[in-house]
Amino acid sequence: MTPAAGGLTRRTRFLQALGIGPVWVQRDTVVSDDVPLPVAIAVPAAPPVAGVAAPVVSKQDKAVSAWDDASVPVRAAAAAAPILVMPADEGAVAIARMSWQELELAVASCTRCPLCRNRKQAVLGAGDQKPGWLFVGEGPGHVEDQQGEPFVGPAGKLLDNMLLALELPRGENNYLANAVKCRPVGADGKDRPPSVDESAACRPYLERQIALLQPAVIVALGKVAALSLLGGDPKIAVAALREHTHRYGSIPVVVTYHPAYLLRKPLDKAKSWRDLCLATQAYASDGKLAV
Repeated sequence: MTPAAGGLTRRTRFLQALGIGPVWVQRDTVVSDDVPLPVAIAVPAAPPVAGVAAPVVSKQDKAVSAWDDASVPVRAAAAAAPILVMPADEGAVAIARMSWQELELAVASCTRCPLCRNRKQAVLGAGDQKPGWLFVGEGPGHVEDQQGEPFVGPAGKLLDNMLLALELPRGENNYLANAVKCRPVGADGKDRPPSVDESAACRPYLERQIALLQPAVIVALGKVAALSLLGGDPKIAVAALREHTHRYGSIPVVVTYHPAYLLRKPLDKAKSWRDLCLATQAYASDGKLAV
């Protein structure tokens, strides 16, 4: 397929935004005098998902940079999460009745698990409070803990490009949240995934956020988010949860890889593209999926 007059085809734009296109590139082709284009023969384009239309590209859309950047430092490998003892969940009923303002205050002063001891500030989330899309990650990292915003580090930059590929600028028709609201820190002082107990302690906050937001579709970014939303065996791999539309109550949930993982494994961006197509299909159906 050749580019349409006046620009690239919609599909080509989408693939390039995901960092997995162009699909076929002549080996000698260059984009400048000294920077050759990467040969993409080893990374074939993912097949289109049946019934999923390509996202509409605005005529005045901004240029979307490639999903990964070799200059972006890769997130350090996560340290093993310690097993924590979850406190008695006496506040869950109260949390389930909170307004947004009350929820913000409760999260900011939360002591439901030991993660509160080392945080600079809790991170509730950010974005449109009446969104069609909800993206849930695992927990704040060092940069998020400092700034009080979700997804503002290298993984956040990648997520922004994922959103733009869907014509979803950050904060417009989307909300970003995490399974836990305080930064999990390993014994080495680096970021780590939250434990099962930490996720369970924070789950009432996430549940209340979803109840207030009422999104049309939820995208779970990584295993921690998927298990917080869906439950299941902690040993299950993200690969086993992908390519299926799950449900959180009546809301469709699509599981894909966390952006931090994609920074380490860029070839899996093609798989995430298929996941986003599946989420687009769920969103287009307004959550009313065939049984």
